[in-house]
Amino acid sequence: MTIDTKRFKNKIDQKTPNINLVPLLDVIFTIMIFLLVMLSQQPSVDQNYTPEQISAKPTSQSGTSEYYLMPLNGLHKVTVNGVDKSEYIRSGAIAVHTRVMDEGQIVMDSKTGSITITSPAELEEVAVRAPSTS
Repeated sequence: MTIDTKRFKNKIDQKTPNINLVPLLDVIFTIMIFLLVMLSQQPSVDQNYTPEQISAKPTSQSGTSEYYLMPLNGLHKVTVNGVDKSEYIRSGAIAVHTRVMDEGQIVMDSKTGSITITSPAELEEVAVRAPSTS
């Protein structure tokens, strides 16, 4: 008994390829609906901030603190005018006097975990302190 391959080849040659595009259209429309819904939503929070809200500097409304809290991930060294003040570090943060922030220079290096402060000479003793725990 022989296998009739000619009839099988003729059967394949007569068939035309059939591609169903309905699932592709479903995916495209689903993506379009998702994008339309996401892009039509407006943020619910007002993003018009005042300069006081943007600044971290204490104001009369926020309090009369003389020190800023300066956190730095992995902080282990603080120097003020070349003097090591690392004993004031608490939980990776240090408190810096507001006048030092305004009149001095602060360099924070997260790679080495250090803060280098250049302060005016009259503020050298009060430039930094340990953050309060309250």
